[in-house]
Amino acid sequence: MVGDTERSVELARTGPSRYKATNTRGTTLEIGDGSTDDFTPVELLLAALAGCTAITVDPLVSRRAEPESFDVHTRADKVRDELGNHLVDLLMRFEVAFGMGEAGDEARALLPDAIAKAEERWCTVARTLAIGATAQIEIHDL
Repeated sequence: MVGDTERSVELARTGPSRYKATNTRGTTLEIGDGSTDDFTPVELLLAALAGCTAITVDPLVSRRAEPESFDVHTRADKVRDELGNHLVDLLMRFEVAFGMGEAGDEARALLPDAIAKAEERWCTVARTLAIGATAQIEIHDL
């Protein structure tokens, strides 16, 4: 990773409305406009939100009990209005199962608070969406 704070992804066009994203570790992901099986940018945003929250919450609850299952379903409605294209009514539904017993009960009891703390403070993606962010744009003509 470059530095302690910087995060980066490179994006290269692979065809009409198709791109390949590459992270600093060399892993790639195909992105498209929805006309193929590739993830769309909106789907990636939903995956990033769910993934960031899950990665934040999982270690907290797993200290109490290892989940038997841990699934996050994320959805939103894409609208176009006076603000332009954007998502509304975002929903993350956590489906987490712990075994029976004291450890499972402790993990179940901790789950709502861990999710709330992730959304309010620890999940970078959720916090960036909540507080709003703008990207500076640079254009380099090669």
